[in-house]
Amino acid sequence: MDLMDIIGISADDAARIRRRVKRILELRKAATGLEHLKSDDRARLDAVKNGVRLISIPSEHRADELAAALHEDMPWMAPATEVVWHAARRSVREGWPGLRVPPLLLDGPPGIGKSHWARRFGELLSVPTAVIEATGENASFGVVGSQRGWGGSCPGRLIETVLQSRVANPVVVVDEVEKAGTAVSMKGHAFGLAEALLPLLEPLIATRWSCLYYQVKFDMSWVIWVLTSNDHRRLPEPLLSRCPPIPLRPLTLAELQGFVRREGVKRALSETAVDAICEVLAHPTLQRHHPSLRVATRMLQRAADLEQRPVRH
Repeated sequence: MDLMDIIGISADDAARIRRRVKRILELRKAATGLEHLKSDDRARLDAVKNGVRLISIPSEHRADELAAALHEDMPWMAPATEVVWHAARRSVREGWPGLRVPPLLLDGPPGIGKSHWARRFGELLSVPTAVIEATGENASFGVVGSQRGWGGSCPGRLIETVLQSRVANPVVVVDEVEKAGTAVSMKGHAFGLAEALLPLLEPLIATRWSCLYYQVKFDMSWVIWVLTSNDHRRLPEPLLSRCPPIPLRPLTLAELQGFVRREGVKRALSETAVDAICEVLAHPTLQRHHPSLRVATRMLQRAADLEQRPVRH
């Protein structure tokens, strides 16, 4: 028998109950803010409905160790290392649930290892690191994504990094930010990288950042931003006010050779290979230009490949 007949509810009352239940379910779905998404997109976001992790610094002593390791690897980056050192100690003193670092703009000549420093920082923190080349086409979309309706719409590296790693404070590097172009839609609307970054670099606004692709708000105030530039004067004032430039100098030959020797030990290279690289870097032909960490890194990789190749009998 029908349950309604046992209870004695009339057909009109049963219809009213069904309408009320349907309305309640619709309101609950709308409250999630995900009703407008496709099922596969909802499934991706549903995986983080209980939140994501925050990587923290357990003590001021650990903050000192982290800064010391970073400085030992790249002493010429001391101005940037000092900023993150103080930020790490402050996060511990103020009892933050995770490491909070102000947005960094590393400004200096090319080839001194600005993005390498950022990757090393992320490695020491044990957080994921995403590197976006601002010189690429549609760099703003690469960082923050694009709305549906744009050609090749996508979520963007920022939200993808958080969703994949489930870490709220990854290191996000935007390399050569002053060289970013402007994306233009088929309707003629311009979308520049600097404008896209402004709300993300302002902590209070970033707590309720709206993703262009998912059209859902996320707390992005914990993301560790590292922007790099060769000439900060080409950047707009609103971006510079949120990200004061940290001026960096070129490497010296001694610093570059010291880097090669430390990396050689990490890569288990022979002393002969390391000495050969240092000798080449000291050659007068290369010294006419500023020593480049990029060139030294390629030399180290080439030496490692040569030493690890199979021996022919």
